[in-house]
Amino acid sequence: MTDILDDLQWRGLIQDSTGLDELRKHLAGGPVTFYVGFDPTAPSIHHGNLVQVLTARRLQLAGHRPLLLVGGATGLIGDPKDSGERVLNDPAVVATWVDKIRRQVEPFFDFEGSVAATMVNNLDWTQPMSAIEFLRDVGKHFPVNKMLARDVVRNRLESGISYTEFSYQLIQGNDFFELHRRYGCSLQFGGSDQWGNITAGVDYVRRRGAGPVHAFTTPLVTKADGTKFGKTEGGALWLDPSMTSPYAFYQFWFNTDDRDVVPFMKIFSLRGREEIEELARETAEKPFLRGAQKALAEELTTLLHGKQECQAVIAASQALFGRGALSDLPESTLGAALAEAGLARVSSLDNAAVLFRESGLASSLGDARRAAAEGGMYLNNERVSDPDSPLSRDSLLHGRYLVLRRGKKTIAGVELV
Repeated sequence: MTDILDDLQWRGLIQDSTGLDELRKHLAGGPVTFYVGFDPTAPSIHHGNLVQVLTARRLQLAGHRPLLLVGGATGLIGDPKDSGERVLNDPAVVATWVDKIRRQVEPFFDFEGSVAATMVNNLDWTQPMSAIEFLRDVGKHFPVNKMLARDVVRNRLESGISYTEFSYQLIQGNDFFELHRRYGCSLQFGGSDQWGNITAGVDYVRRRGAGPVHAFTTPLVTKADGTKFGKTEGGALWLDPSMTSPYAFYQFWFNTDDRDVVPFMKIFSLRGREEIEELARETAEKPFLRGAQKALAEELTTLLHGKQECQAVIAASQALFGRGALSDLPESTLGAALAEAGLARVSSLDNAAVLFRESGLASSLGDARRAAAEGGMYLNNERVSDPDSPLSRDSLLHGRYLVLRRGKKTIAGVELV
């Protein structure tokens, strides 16, 4: 328990805190009950939330008790954001999202033993309160001048902010008090954008005569080239497999830039310091092996989607480039892999030359025929010698897919619809 703070600092996972010396003493005297929250503002959490999930897992592995809050109440309100007022979601929709996010978070934690994790929902203690009770018991302890000083609130004052979003930090602050009262929770952490809400909660607990309590935030994850971390061509990197396929999830981490992979391993891998430093040396000496990228992609895909799904994704990655049997791939995995590579939908098969043009692997029929003449045209990993020969449905994988490859590295898919 005594070295978890050193580990978090080495990984670059602490940006702000209520006091590192006090936090170190508090953690050393554990086990400490802590909480981290996830708001159901979408049907899935994403890459940014994964930082919090894995930080909470590290704390549990170090001997501390997690309270994992999925905000059925705060999800109905929405944390203020710089870009303007949030759209309020229907309560039934939010309740469905709460259940989905609970199921996404649960596999990362142990729910038995001396430091068993507990799932909590702030709707349980927020909904029973009347408006009068909320204003008297909670609102009385929140100075408006401090609420106005929060950056996102100050930025929104000119364009306008509703009382609903303005009051968000009262609900989150009350969460800390209720978890302290009910479970003995004495530590909260979250992303750096939550620092204003978190410190409001720390102050509120103190004003209610409880505590002491502690808090810290993790930094925003950035890439070496300055671009935003965690975005794919389809948008955010979601943890829900129906929104980001396991194949796309794996490929995101596998394609991490050499400059980013070691910092990302520190943040996202549960490997120890010695193993990460060894992978860092390998990356520096033999970057072409992509050892750190493979290790990170495999670890996170297994953590999130399970070992069997990870193995299927790796098999698909190899089979697409001729290092495995395409026919052995599950239909869902093959479809996801081809969607990530680029999938052309056609109503008839025609011939290989036409399909190469339709998929974008060739600029014209003549270009496709040149690729075949040069020995660089492949269909389902078989070299095509006659690009104008008609294709039959027998060549379809799972009755619907074809895998096209030009040369060794350029892949596209075709789906017959």
